[in-house]
Amino acid sequence: MQIIEQTTTFRLPGRSAVALGKFDGVHLGHQALIRKITEQKHRGLCATVFTFDTSASAFFGGEEEELSTKAEKRRIFQRMGADVLIEFPLNAETAATEPEEFVRRYLAGQMQAAYLCAGPDLSFGKQGAGNHALLARYAGELGYRVEVIDKVMVDGEEVSSTRVRDAVRRGDMEAVHRMLGAPYSVSGNVKHGMQLGRTLGMPTANLLPEADKLLPPRGVYYARVVLGDRSYKGISNVGCKPTVSDSPVMGVETYLYDFDGDLYGKDISVELLAFRRPEMKFDGVDGLRAQLREDIVAGADFPS
Repeated sequence: MQIIEQTTTFRLPGRSAVALGKFDGVHLGHQALIRKITEQKHRGLCATVFTFDTSASAFFGGEEEELSTKAEKRRIFQRMGADVLIEFPLNAETAATEPEEFVRRYLAGQMQAAYLCAGPDLSFGKQGAGNHALLARYAGELGYRVEVIDKVMVDGEEVSSTRVRDAVRRGDMEAVHRMLGAPYSVSGNVKHGMQLGRTLGMPTANLLPEADKLLPPRGVYYARVVLGDRSYKGISNVGCKPTVSDSPVMGVETYLYDFDGDLYGKDISVELLAFRRPEMKFDGVDGLRAQLREDIVAGADFPS
């Protein structure tokens, strides 16, 4: 997959099928858009995902925490078959682009769009004035087709990034799974921690998520760890380890079942499957050790 970033002067070499969206979380609705553009490959079109390098909500002073990091989104787009990902710069200049100019210059001109799709709440250009009606107005003149993709329904309600975000903040990881079509995950490189788990006879893998990655409430979660093409049952603590540390830095510390090896420096993805209990502060390491053993026994019986 080709990634175009940090520039507004790109040009695709041929006609394209473009999915427009924020793609935070890449939930089932977003995935429907990506399937639409990959279906256009049989027409010789380049399956292109267009999004912004910074979320509009964060740029305009709203929501700053993201459901998915840039790296996580890239992996999903590539796995789903996108040919090109455009991470368009969002800044004062581009945010002030008139919607008609955006369509003519970027969509029809530089992307050579033959097919465009987006959700019903699409907005773009200056003051978000661009919408499906504007795209349709220029479709004949500029030679592309527009399709509005209906919202996907889960549990009787429309799936949206806002709904997914609310469920993450509640720690309802099962609801998040239903809306994403996959478990909510935290990815990164395994770092050296305090090695307390190893001292207690329960070695763990430590991740320090990116600062803007949305995490669920502090606590212990049943988990699964993906390492390369293999996965392992796990149990994770999301939080700051208050019994042994005063640091406010949030981390994800995971015990892996049936794993024997060194994970330091390796990239893993921790899938948080279900909430078990809140994070607790114990009087000492003996109480912590006893509770960790209970958690590990419970996790062994959890289906994953």
